Amino acid sequence: MKIRNTDGEGEKIELQMTPMIDIVFQLLIFFIMTFKIVSQEGDFNIKMPLQASSGAADDTLPPMTLRLHADAAGNLANIVLGERSYGTDINGVHLWIVNYIGDDTGPSPRQETAEVELDCDYNLRYEHVIAAVTAVSGYVDPNDNVVKLVEKIKFAPQRDP
Repeated sequence: MKIRNTDGEGEKIELQMTPMIDIVFQLLIFFIMTFKIVSQEGDFNIKMPLQASSGAADDTLPPMTLRLHADAAGNLANIVLGERSYGTDINGVHLWIVNYIGDDTGPSPRQETAEVELDCDYNLRYEHVIAAVTAVSGYVDPNDNVVKLVEKIKFAPQRDP
């Protein structure tokens, strides 16, 4: 198919560029005005390699292991933090974490390096796991300020029943 640049009488047909440019600019403005920047979906803690030590003291805390034992019905039977047994007293674990980490409302070196590993029995009910995470992660003080304790919480590999 051949496209001709002339009409039937031999005159040249001129393309009107001004309306095309107007349309292009209107589309450009439309897309710029309706563009929404998506915020990041989460805060990712990345462990970067440590630089060579300069001989200063290391304030990093060793990871704490919180072992949750379950009975046959899936109820909480015993809580062990490190070497110490707390029975079923999750508030005792919370108080120990508050005393160990500190209850300052601002960030501290102990809060930044503290890490808890939850080691739960296979048949433990989910509500007890959430209670343990709540006990070690923080609380709201009487002035409605959020006090963060341990931010790095991980789970041990699952054990077979």
